[in-house]
Amino acid sequence: MEFKCDVFKVGNCDGQKIVDGETIPLVLNPPEPEFTDIESLLSTLKKNKGWFEDMLIKNSAILLRGFGVKNAEEFNEIVDAFGWGDIRYVGPAPRTHVHKRIWTANEGPLSEFIYYHHEMVLIKEYPTKVILFCEVPPPEGGHTPFVPSFRVTERMIEEFPSAVEELEQKGLRYTFTALSKDDTSSMRGRGWQDAFGTSDKDEAERRAKALGMDMEWLPNGGVKTILGARYLTKVFDGRRGRKMWFNTVVGMHGKEYSSATMADGTEIPENVVQRCEEIIEEESIQFNWEKGDVLFLDNLALLHGRRPSLPPRRVLVATCN
Repeated sequence: MEFKCDVFKVGNCDGQKIVDGETIPLVLNPPEPEFTDIESLLSTLKKNKGWFEDMLIKNSAILLRGFGVKNAEEFNEIVDAFGWGDIRYVGPAPRTHVHKRIWTANEGPLSEFIYYHHEMVLIKEYPTKVILFCEVPPPEGGHTPFVPSFRVTERMIEEFPSAVEELEQKGLRYTFTALSKDDTSSMRGRGWQDAFGTSDKDEAERRAKALGMDMEWLPNGGVKTILGARYLTKVFDGRRGRKMWFNTVVGMHGKEYSSATMADGTEIPENVVQRCEEIIEEESIQFNWEKGDVLFLDNLALLHGRRPSLPPRRVLVATCN
């Protein structure tokens, strides 16, 4: 696919990798120093929407850098420029609404690592794009690493062909316990009322059912959600027939508030989960955040997470279809 060098200048960043012939992330800088204002960027994005979408699918991640994006309002204008539908976040991460379709990213303790995941992978309506904006870069750490999902599948099939086949055939079953109310001291501390947008238990059950979840109410006021059967991998249109590792087995297996098994209740072998964790880390890509960075991720192709960080760090997010 031809690159329009008259629209953007191709840059580079630390940690950039070439994976199966694709540069990840693709770094786009202003074509000239005078084109660093938000209006020039918005005009360029609107005029080249189709091309930009094609490049995002081709490269899986695009980093806009050097455009001087200042705040949530300008970030929202960038997101709006594409006309993509908004997807409301459903999940355990504590988040705060900031402006229109912009939210804080996970507000859990910066000292904790947020494990790699496809955003809302367990929900029927998951976003196709995750867009992040760095308002305050961390002084140390705080990277947003991401992983080409198809590489995980390829390597797991190479090392554990029988286990992967069994997981594919049986499917997966997950459980997760949501608290009775928000607890921002935990990266999974979102209460069920916030998660489902209601304080009515009957309504919460209806909304959970619509998302493909069953619920069990707990004596402490929390709720246990059960999801299954779910797939291990998925193939999405336009992505070269690649099998994406579209699950959260490693992130939920054997944790305090969650579990992951095969759909029939069979335990997933511990050595398989541990090796998968190692492979995901080996395939990870990361760069140092700079103030004003806007990162577009193809949520169908990349897992992403968050490294531990020294404060302050403020990254905002929008999720779109």
